[in-house]
Amino acid sequence: MAKIHVLSEHLTNMIAAGEVVERPAGIVKECVENSIDAGATVIEVEAFQGGIERIVITDDGCGMDHEDAHLAFMRHATSKMHSEEELFNIQTMGFRGEALPSIASVAQVELQTSNGEEGTLLRYNYGSLDVDEKCNCPRGTKLDVSGLFIKTPARFKHLKSTSYEFSVIADLMNKMALSHPDIRFQLSHDGRVVFQTSGNGNIQEILYQMYGKEVAQNAIHFEGSNEDFHIHGYAIQPKINRATKYFMFLTLNTRLIRSVAIQKAILDAYSDYMPPNRFPIVVLQMDSDTQLVDVNVHPNKWEVRLSKQGEMLDLIKKTIQDALNASLKTVSVSKPEKKSVIFEQPEIQYSYPVKPRLKEDKTIEQSFQNYKPIKETIVEEKRIYEEKKIPEIKIQEEPISYPLPKVEETNDKGPEFFKHLQVLAQLHDSYILCSNEEGLVIVDQHAAQERYHYEQLNEKLLVQCTNKQPLMVPIQLDVSSNVLAQYMTINEKTAFFGIEFEPFGTDQLILREIPLWFHDVDQKQFLQDLLDYFVENQDVDMAKLRKHMIATMACHSSIRFNRPLSMQEMEQVILDLQKCKQPYHCPHGRPTVIVMSDGELRKEFERG
Repeated sequence: MAKIHVLSEHLTNMIAAGEVVERPAGIVKECVENSIDAGATVIEVEAFQGGIERIVITDDGCGMDHEDAHLAFMRHATSKMHSEEELFNIQTMGFRGEALPSIASVAQVELQTSNGEEGTLLRYNYGSLDVDEKCNCPRGTKLDVSGLFIKTPARFKHLKSTSYEFSVIADLMNKMALSHPDIRFQLSHDGRVVFQTSGNGNIQEILYQMYGKEVAQNAIHFEGSNEDFHIHGYAIQPKINRATKYFMFLTLNTRLIRSVAIQKAILDAYSDYMPPNRFPIVVLQMDSDTQLVDVNVHPNKWEVRLSKQGEMLDLIKKTIQDALNASLKTVSVSKPEKKSVIFEQPEIQYSYPVKPRLKEDKTIEQSFQNYKPIKETIVEEKRIYEEKKIPEIKIQEEPISYPLPKVEETNDKGPEFFKHLQVLAQLHDSYILCSNEEGLVIVDQHAAQERYHYEQLNEKLLVQCTNKQPLMVPIQLDVSSNVLAQYMTINEKTAFFGIEFEPFGTDQLILREIPLWFHDVDQKQFLQDLLDYFVENQDVDMAKLRKHMIATMACHSSIRFNRPLSMQEMEQVILDLQKCKQPYHCPHGRPTVIVMSDGELRKEFERG
């Protein structure tokens, strides 16, 4: 008797559901993408008890006739692909035809749809068609899903609390709104509207709803293109940043995607302007020939495979860097609002304002004036809860403490800002206190010197180093066997900068000559740091190595904290900043200068 047999259609649908429908948010994603493919301009999502009890998705798209409504529940039935060639030229959100049959196999599903000529009502009960009749309904589609995973308890037990499940849906809808700003989205939970967009195409308006006025006003528009790709979006000023990388929103041909490589390119673009372990808020929309993109590599289509990815990454990095360089603002200090971490069960509160559709003649600034600022609410990255099983947490995120960010409108660009400073004194042998028309200006003497030395060294190391100085006593470095074994590979990278190591015994490397630019630095410590960098970064490229070396040199050769300076030395620090192309941040991304405005000082001294 044969041991191998063909699985039933219902069982294969349930297996497919495990990939497509992991949680209520999976249903929302698949159905909203279908609504977008149907040409919808308005999409409403209603969730009850976090979507575990019930989800209703309604759109004003093209709808379906009776025959298509039936076919939509058959596995691999789709209107979006007809040939093998089209598999490599996907231009729609969905294409596999798995969503509806998969959802219907693990839930109760009611479909009302009309193409404007006839309406159809279908009702499925965990894979079984119970109702099939005509009905009167407006053009579009309404999908009502309830009782998710009730008959599959192994999957039901993996669902989290209602507040958590709804937070995942809310996060998804935020991203959907950013990727399709021309569609009016509405999200409600247990009958209460919590998020709504106008659909007027204004991404800044959506950012305002999600994160408040400060973020929206500090959104820098960028746009760039090459032969194969066109990118555009908004990069938020680096002084406003986050503790995690999950505020970089990526779309490729309007499809929401996840990409470690693209996130890394964004972080590289911000690296000169942001402190370590902080991350930017960015909305990046990428467009390319669909034949360069393979979207069929992930069950939920979150990940894609991209041809010519290197060219795309270079374009992203350069475009965002150029936008930041042209629009950087000085950072100002203000008294921080008191914010707290709130532990609460079981319901998470959302305070997104419900906005009416705006008239086309209104500017984003006028739009802001109509609404009160909102407090940003975020939920920690989902994996934390899934892996550690900790209680639900609502976090009112703390602003970065170095420095405390606040919007400061200024037209000063680059070195112009530093030409109007009057040096007053030194604070704690670490900070240079200055004044200008705005108020009190505080300069970090070490960070300022780092920036100046970085740019000076950067110019010198643009070309290969040929001038070296022999050493009477070679520099000896104790190294591990791992480093010793790859010293030739290290030399291939460092020879460009005039540094070449030789093995010495079984546990040392030596340097017999040094480049002429190698001065005013703890040479042995610098070289040890350089070798440590190779240990941490196995795949080292020249650009990153060059930046690391220059940043390290600049740090080692700069004025330290806790060093008293004369008035002449302090004035020289300011003069050096005037010579910098980008004087606002040190090579590690920390600010060189912060401002406390005259208005803020008056407020603190209660002078109105």
